[in-house]
Order: sequence, then structure tokens, then C-alpha cells
Amino acid sequence: MKPSVHLVSETPDLLGESPVWDHRSGRLFWVDGVARRVHALDPESGERWQWTAPSMVGSIALAGEGGLVCGLADGIWTLDLASGRFAPLFRPQPADPAIRFNDGKTDRQGRFLCGSMGVHAEPLGTLWRVDETGRAQALVGGIRISNALCLSPDGRVLYFADSLERRIRAYAYGPDEADVGEARVFADTAEWDSGPDGATVDAEGCIWTCLVRAGRIARFTPQGVLDRLLDAPTDLPSSLAFGGPGLDTLFVTSIRDSGSGRAVSTHPRGGCLHALTGLGVRGIAETPYRQKAGI
Repeated sequence: MKPSVHLVSETPDLLGESPVWDHRSGRLFWVDGVARRVHALDPESGERWQWTAPSMVGSIALAGEGGLVCGLADGIWTLDLASGRFAPLFRPQPADPAIRFNDGKTDRQGRFLCGSMGVHAEPLGTLWRVDETGRAQALVGGIRISNALCLSPDGRVLYFADSLERRIRAYAYGPDEADVGEARVFADTAEWDSGPDGATVDAEGCIWTCLVRAGRIARFTPQGVLDRLLDAPTDLPSSLAFGGPGLDTLFVTSIRDSGSGRAVSTHPRGGCLHALTGLGVRGIAETPYRQKAGI
């Protein structure tokens, strides 16, 4: 089934990333990492909002009503949408300018998972999990570029990638601190000469990921078998999320210029946000980060 492609935002982002649909407000959020901006759009009314972060933005996730949790360059912060105020939640100490935070998602228990990375793709990154009190736990180390973070519909499988490995890993996962199993190879993307970038899961448990270097979007079954391979709307698709009233629209961000020299688009709509409809599948509403009151 060939989807229809719609241009959602004509203004290109330098590094469009981390789309997330807020099923409570009917708004789409995403970021321009390099420009340090968090965007929001109400597709129904066309109204838009924008907030400027204190540093580069790697990812965002829903938090309590009126808020987001964000992976900024130096750690995990919260954003109050009404005031525009960013507040630190967790920052590794001592600070290391050679490391920044990148891809992030909440798990089904409402904890925020976020992977850091080496600024120059050195294996310095860590996959962190931050609970409702702001306490952080290191789950995986030695990461060069953290990406493809998402969870199965029941939350029992964690998907994650170091993009330079060109593989998506899968881990047994659960609600307790110790419930993170050993990594296994879920899908190998080397065939398309691309590492996986952002990823999401649909209601059937299939994983969708951007093959950023191939200009394509892949869907893998829960068994890791390629199910669909679609041309992306631009040459450097970066991340994706299901949204819309029926959770059946796939929003896709893209890169114009990542700022590192590793990804510069040659497409006339590079950096723009697009929507794919007519896919015949639905996504899953994301669990908001459950921050403890007063933290």
C-alpha cells in the first residue's frame, strides 16, 4: 500500500528530530536540535508554538499536563510549556563536553530513557533511565551514536541502536530496575548502507525506523523480518512517530544540516516535516513521564 505524503511544515529545521504526538491535547511536538528549538503544532487549527532551549536538544517526551521532559546536551531537563522554563532533572557529574544526550523515549511505566553519545561519535555514550524522582540508572555503555529507542506495545522488549553498528538491538525489559536483559540483534540495516536513526512501534508490535543514509523508512515485524520499505519524503529522514486523532498518521522529521558535517541534505525540502497517511496501521499513545510532585 503506497502512502500519501503531505508537507506539514514548510520551514526547514537544521536537525529535525523526536516527533511525539500528545493524544491529550491533539498537538504534535518535535525539535530542531541544532537551533535549540522545541516546536508544537495543532494540526486542526494550524496554531504553532516554539520554545528555545538552553542547549542543543536531542529528544523530547511527554510529561505531566503542560510539560515535556527533554534530553539536552548536558542531561535531562523538564520544560514547563506555559512559562517556557527549563529546569534540570539529571545531569551526569562531572560534566563532559565530549558527550551529549540524543534519542529518548518514555517506557510504559513512565520512566524516561535517553541515550547519550560522543560528540565526535566516540564510544562515550550511555543509555540512561530516569525515574519519577530524577534518579538515573545507567543501562548500556560504550555508545557512539544512540538512536532507534522504542519499546514493544507491552513494554517487555526495549529496542535501541548505536547507529554506527547498523543494527537494532533488542533487550528483554520489565518494570523493575534489574529487568534489562542481554542484547540480541533484532535487525541488521547494513544491507541499505545505513544505520537506523529514530524509531517507533505500531499497535501490531512492528518497528518503524528511518534509514537516514538510504532515504528510506523500514518496517520490521516483531521477529525482525523486513515487512515494508518505503521511500522517505526527503533524502535524510531522521525520526518518526504516529499521531493524529486516529494515531494513523506517520509524522517524519528530517535533516537539513546536522551541524557535524556528517549529514547535509541535497533535497529541496530537506529539514521539513512531513506526514504519511494511508499506511493502514495505527500507532500507540505514548506514556507521559511520571514525575513525582515537587521534583
